[in-house]
Amino acid sequence: MKVKQGFLLREIADSWVVVPVGQRVVEFNGLMSLSESGALLWKRLEQEVTDDKELISLLTGSYEVDEETARLDVREFISNITEKGFLKV
Repeated sequence: MKVKQGFLLREIADSWVVVPVGQRVVEFNGLMSLSESGALLWKRLEQEVTDDKELISLLTGSYEVDEETARLDVREFISNITEKGFLKV
């Protein structure tokens, strides 16, 4: 899985947002705000990720969070960006 091309992650005034560019503006007109951990996951998903274990490990290695909490957070994040059409599975 990987985020589709045509979306940019930007930090604006201590907040993370995803904005469409180019032709993606036609598909998604707006912004998506991300938490710091969401931005971390997004950055990793700019490269191909074969399974969610890598993302879970990224969260547990970056934050004081147990594996089960990280797993739930990753699933929720993946579900959210998939519904919005940001993710190529």
